[in-house]
Amino acid sequence: MDNTEHHSALVGSVALAADHAGFHLKEQLKAVLQRLELRVTDLGTDSPDSTDYPAYGHAVAREVAESRVDCGVLLCGSGIGMAMAANRHKGVRAAVCHSTEEAGYSRSHNDANILCMGARIINLATAEDILTTFMTTRFEGGRHEHRVMQLEL
Repeated sequence: MDNTEHHSALVGSVALAADHAGFHLKEQLKAVLQRLELRVTDLGTDSPDSTDYPAYGHAVAREVAESRVDCGVLLCGSGIGMAMAANRHKGVRAAVCHSTEEAGYSRSHNDANILCMGARIINLATAEDILTTFMTTRFEGGRHEHRVMQLEL
């Protein structure tokens, strides 16, 4: 499956955040987002000191839900806690991805608008590939559209 277009036409702005476990990966992935010519809003954390992931998950989800950014990226140890926090917000479709295949399908079939990754699960090169795939894959719409609409309660 290669639904990617290698430019940032899909999104222009991204909210990015991590807890302490994802801090170093967040700092490294900023360069990837900048290479894709995206405007990045970094919502923290600003150090590897222990912090609570829900605050960051909610912060990015609010930015996406209120259309202040086009999409979000959340990083924690596994990616799961961040997704749980983000998905509590109406209009948010946060996907935990640990492969480019998951990232591609989360965008093309599920119209995911927040990417969650686990810094303790994947390495930097994999995270960069996943991020690039997520940011450059278009939602296919069509047969997937009505399914995505059913996600809203």
